[in-house]
Amino acid sequence: MPDEFTSKAPVPVPVRQSKQPDERRDDILRATRELVAERGVARVKITDIAARVGVTRGLIYHYFPHKDAIIDLICEDHIAEFVTDLNLWDAARIPGDIDRALVECVALFRHHLHRTDLFREELGRTEYAGLYNEFVDRAVKAVVDRLQVTTVEAYARRHEIRIDNVSEVFSVLVFGLIGLVRSTPTVSDDVLVAIVRQTLHLDHNAPA
Repeated sequence: MPDEFTSKAPVPVPVRQSKQPDERRDDILRATRELVAERGVARVKITDIAARVGVTRGLIYHYFPHKDAIIDLICEDHIAEFVTDLNLWDAARIPGDIDRALVECVALFRHHLHRTDLFREELGRTEYAGLYNEFVDRAVKAVVDRLQVTTVEAYARRHEIRIDNVSEVFSVLVFGLIGLVRSTPTVSDDVLVAIVRQTLHLDHNAPA
């Protein structure tokens, strides 16, 4: 029979783990990206984000003043991922193999347009037109800036660039490709490659 005067071991009380601000912010961004992918931007509310993260609405507002501020950071993440993949594509290119470089670049471009949650049809709604236009503007600038200091310079060392106003032509090209792929998703990669080739006056593979 146990001694009633024997003290019992205290029952451990679970300690609530508080996350660091950066971790919590990342959780909010991750949850918002998931919800946007599932429902589209217009159908995601702060209440939904809070429920997905498992926190209160007030905590969401502690990190972000409104939903569009979260979406803005997601835009930046998408653009950064695209630029990172462009760098990897550029590093893996075989000098002189223009055909392969074009095919792989167009595939990369289409991949990012299809995986970018913000290109869903919901973003075309009137209330999000400004956000969409800003995102596209920033994305095109980032892509063209990256191509200018990598691919264009490398190409110029081996071939004659037969267009004027290179940066502006690339900007028009990328804007046009985005619009074409969004309005006609069934357009083939072969057509996109041909458009790039014709716009930039690129020859087929030159001798190494």
